[in-house]
Amino acid sequence: MTDNAMNRENIAVTLEILAQEIPEAKAVILARTDFSVTFQQLNEEVNRLATGLLPTGITRGHRVLVMVPAGLEFLALTFALFKIGAVPVLIDPGLGRKSVLAGIRKVAPDAMIAVPLAHAARLIFSRAFKKTKIHITVGRRWFWGGPTLAKVRASGRPDFQSTKTRPEDPAAILFTSGSTGPPKGVLYTHRMFAQQVSLLQKIYGIKKGEVDLPTFPLFALFGVSLGMTCVLPDMDASRPAKVDPEKIIRAIRKYSVTSSFGSPALWHTVSKYCLEKNIQIPELKRILMAGAPVPGPLLQRFDAILSPEAEIHTPYGATEALPVATLSRKEILGETWRRTEQGLGICVGHPVPELSLRIIQITDAPITKWTEELAVAPGVIGEIVVQGAWVAEHYFNSEAETRLAKIPQGETIWHRMGDVGTLDEQGRLWFCGRKNHRVTLQDKTLYTIPCEAIFNTHPEVQRSALVGTGPRDAQQPVMVIELADKTKSQDQRNTLRRELLELGSRQAITRDITRILFHPAFPVDIRHNAKISREQLARWATNLRLDANG
Repeated sequence: MTDNAMNRENIAVTLEILAQEIPEAKAVILARTDFSVTFQQLNEEVNRLATGLLPTGITRGHRVLVMVPAGLEFLALTFALFKIGAVPVLIDPGLGRKSVLAGIRKVAPDAMIAVPLAHAARLIFSRAFKKTKIHITVGRRWFWGGPTLAKVRASGRPDFQSTKTRPEDPAAILFTSGSTGPPKGVLYTHRMFAQQVSLLQKIYGIKKGEVDLPTFPLFALFGVSLGMTCVLPDMDASRPAKVDPEKIIRAIRKYSVTSSFGSPALWHTVSKYCLEKNIQIPELKRILMAGAPVPGPLLQRFDAILSPEAEIHTPYGATEALPVATLSRKEILGETWRRTEQGLGICVGHPVPELSLRIIQITDAPITKWTEELAVAPGVIGEIVVQGAWVAEHYFNSEAETRLAKIPQGETIWHRMGDVGTLDEQGRLWFCGRKNHRVTLQDKTLYTIPCEAIFNTHPEVQRSALVGTGPRDAQQPVMVIELADKTKSQDQRNTLRRELLELGSRQAITRDITRILFHPAFPVDIRHNAKISREQLARWATNLRLDANG
């Protein structure tokens, strides 16, 4: 048995195998410049970086903070670190200075590979980097020491076989988006990445030679590992909602893109433009739309944009567990969206193969041991918990957060998704919102997604957000509305408020919502630009009430 066969669960080895099987096939295309590399060329570039990094002192097990923009360099560098058994640490700078520095302190990286601006920040906030001894600059080095990545690459060689790694070895530390709490470093093993690649291939029937447009950087790793040609789009990956739709459409047409992953915010922008300009993109046969709940009306737009045989899937999951469930556009529009509009939540589909999923009683406290008594009856809303080979077992150097999110069961764990939902009679999962977004009244609990769906049926509503004000166990529910037309007069808004209150009064789950507020533009998460920051809206609603009472 070859070392590669023993080492297959390191996806850098997958790249080596692809470089042998389809050496001349294009692995990556940069849409901005039309520059491309084959699988053989990419593997050789990765080898140059890997062999150039080793003399700097970076070795197996080292945690390496990578602060490099999305693109070919980021992709090659990540594969190179996998090849030498080092552990890339990926934390989004958009999380904000406080969160980024807190994450870096927890991880205590051994090395840092970053653009000059990030290195300048390292010197200013040096206490967070006190254990970081190896510094490599991507681009021009200023006044600090250490080699540049160009020098590292120049000193490397194009042949290198991946360091032997075990499936359970750390592969990467990926930080959560922090959209519902402090960002946490999720420890990925090589087995987790390998399982995810295998699952994506099986679930969606992905074939080598397909052309992918990944609008989220991490999915380029999956695309290359699946033998797809990855077209890296000309966009700011940190602002998917602000994407230039013409550039996305141009890339799809020019490179005959067959598959794409993106957030609902991105596809809202692109699909709206397509309808306005009467544009069709029949080349695209598969869209994976994830990162936040996907509205039915957004999916309906694609009737006029894609070919009849094209598929849209809405995978559900989290950084700690991806994927968990998946559902097709056909099933959503043909069956489940009608029930969503009646307040049942958003159906996210059947759990994926080889994953165990249960619904348990809602509690904010840690659960120290799994028992069957935790499970709720069918149809009851509870917290979603999952177990599987690609589910992260703990957060890095975060014992309290790990205790809160994991339920031990013998040698394994159940991961608490932090989401609430229920299972229907067919075993499909219905998502009802984040656990910490629930609004607790004196006599009942309201859940965000079911309640918001009622108000979202009003044609003037672009989106809504249920928040609570007041004491935690006796909150006052407030429905915050973002209008499709932001120019409505005060009289028109007063009329709308009456209509919305009447709409809510017709359903038992929304009857207790008697306060409606209009917000100009909802705050959203930094990663997908789609998850509503209900915490910010709750503070805003509370301050409005305090001002009114003052």
